[in-house]
Amino acid sequence: MNLRFTIVATLGLLGVMSVGADEKLPALKAGSNVYSNVTVLTVNATDVYFTYNNGKGMANAKLKSLNPDLQKYFHYNPAKAGEVEQKQARANVEYHNLIISRPAPRPPDESRERPAGAAPASGPGKKIWARSFLNQKAPDLIVEKWLTPEPDRRGKFVLIDFWATWCPACREAIPELNALHEKFGDRLVVIGVSDETETAVRRLVNPQIEYSIALDSQARTKSAVGVTGIPHVLLIDPQGMVRWEGYPLLEGYELSEKVVADILAQYAN
Repeated sequence: MNLRFTIVATLGLLGVMSVGADEKLPALKAGSNVYSNVTVLTVNATDVYFTYNNGKGMANAKLKSLNPDLQKYFHYNPAKAGEVEQKQARANVEYHNLIISRPAPRPPDESRERPAGAAPASGPGKKIWARSFLNQKAPDLIVEKWLTPEPDRRGKFVLIDFWATWCPACREAIPELNALHEKFGDRLVVIGVSDETETAVRRLVNPQIEYSIALDSQARTKSAVGVTGIPHVLLIDPQGMVRWEGYPLLEGYELSEKVVADILAQYAN
């Protein structure tokens, strides 16, 4: 689709300019917000998605917030947009109900003693939104395509993060995973696995991912783990056993540097 559209040339001064899709634009106005150095990525029934500030940021704007000329150009249909938003709202409610109705997982096997002062990898009060594999063999990692060079995992711990670009908590976790990759990279391989398209994943430029990224559009490993909520992390030792699992930002059970350091010390070869 060859997108051409109206933009705001400067703040407070409306200008009209026709440009091709994926070209850099001086600015784009949506409601009271003006974004500079914009590149439009895609448009759907409700939103326009774009990068701004020369690719340093990524944002989306509701089509209903654009001026009438832009709405007309992007074929904005209020009725269709309302239908899409209602479907998303219902899906969000169903997902929320699933989360709050899911029983807490069984207590983990803690047959191996933790070092003194180590934070727990799990516990009776911890909830996970997946099947529990704690202290069990991890399912095989199935990768359709690597967007980064495939990491050498031999003899190393592996952290698998099931995530998606549309997930706010997943994006929030990226800097923490970057930090783990930076601190423990000689012993720990961090891999983000998404079942989205390559285009969708490559569009995410903020925050920037510094660890390995893989795609599996069929979500085969994710399904094997039974993931129903993301981000979901598995921390696997060099023998292939899961030593930590769950939502990495869960209050009281955060996947901190100390937790990782304790696991690496306890289960090293």
